Order: sequence, then C-alpha cells, then structure tokens
Amino acid sequence: MHDPAVPSTPAQATAAPAPSPTDLVLHQASNRLEVVFSDGRTFSLPCEFLRVHSPSAEVRGHGPGEGTLQVGKREVTITDIEPVGTYAVKLVFSDGHDTGIFSWALLYDYGMKQDTMWARYLQRLEAAKGTR
Repeated sequence: MHDPAVPSTPAQATAAPAPSPTDLVLHQASNRLEVVFSDGRTFSLPCEFLRVHSPSAEVRGHGPGEGTLQVGKREVTITDIEPVGTYAVKLVFSDGHDTGIFSWALLYDYGMKQDTMWARYLQRLEAAKGTR
C-alpha cells in the first residue's frame, strides 16, 4: 500500500527550500560579498566570481551552450545592491553589468559550489587563452 506522505515518483518530490539570508555585507576592501544564512552557513563570495557567474542572459545565454565566457573581470567590484522583492538582490557591478538577479537560493548554491565552479571557470578561461 502506498503511503500518501511519500511521493510515489520523483516528479512529485519537492526540494527543501534554501535557508533564508540573515545578513548581507559587502566588504569593499576585499571585494567580497558575505552572505549569512539561517542554517548558520556563511559564504564569502568574491565580486569577480559573482560577475563571471551572473545569472543574466548576457552571461548564461538563453539556452544550453549559449553562455559567454567572461574575461577581464579580476578588478570588478559591486557598486550597488538592490533588493528584488523578498527573494533576491540585483547586483550592480563596476563594469556596468546590472542585469543579473541573484536569488537567495542561487547565492546559497553558489556558496556551496564555489570551489568547483571557480576551478571550472579557470579551466575554461585557460582553454580559451583568456585572462582574468
């Protein structure tokens, strides 16, 4: 007999929501955005990392394989942080980029995967003979 409290198919399963942010601090001297979450995790995300992984269509493209490798972003900073409802922030970067909406869930995911994402970015950059 099927227990109605247990999803019978993966499509019925729902992922737990990401913890909510409790603090957001831009450290201008180190060019890092610190995000503290309700589960006690704190992530310190470099501005360059956030810029090259912006969730904008300009960076990611509109479909698989359409993304654009971001180069020359080593010195980029965040010049403004604008709230987007209660679920995200829009980061404004010193190079004029301002179209990425960073949800709390995305920032949490980036924090959890930062090392892997950064290594992959550096590999792609090297393969393309690009510079940071």
